[in-house]
Amino acid sequence: MTEQPERDSAASAPRPTARAGVRLGIDVGDARVGLASSDPDALIATPVMTLRRDPNRASDLTMLITIIKDRQARAVYVGLPLSLSGGETLSTQKARDYAGQLAGMIQAAELPTEVYLIDERLSTVSAATKMRASGVASKDQRTRIDQAAAVEILTHALDLRQSWGREPGTPVSAP
Repeated sequence: MTEQPERDSAASAPRPTARAGVRLGIDVGDARVGLASSDPDALIATPVMTLRRDPNRASDLTMLITIIKDRQARAVYVGLPLSLSGGETLSTQKARDYAGQLAGMIQAAELPTEVYLIDERLSTVSAATKMRASGVASKDQRTRIDQAAAVEILTHALDLRQSWGREPGTPVSAP
């Protein structure tokens, strides 16, 4: 008779098949890029910083590559701002383009990091609501709202990852 492993509720919970490691969440805007990071077990999202967008010199993307290297990030989730009905918008294409540029720079740097687009509908609205509820005045939100939206994006991705047992979102390849 073969021995069967003992099962309990924790053992039967879905386990992500993707390798452990830090995940990053990115909220891309026209003027700023919010960044959040997970812990090495990919369980908790925390705000990191807000970068000023620099489409001409790509210094924001260069800084992201440095952060990805320093934190040894395994995956980056770029928020995809779809309309409430799930349709594409001008912002959707901008996020796709940004994710493609980032994937290209990651590939050029020979980093083992994957880029995914993840639905971010209402992430900024949710972040603003939570900030107000925690007592942050509207006038003080501007400096932190992008980071808070990145936390929302990353938290959503981490929850899906835990539930599905794989990386969520749409993989992005270098252009």
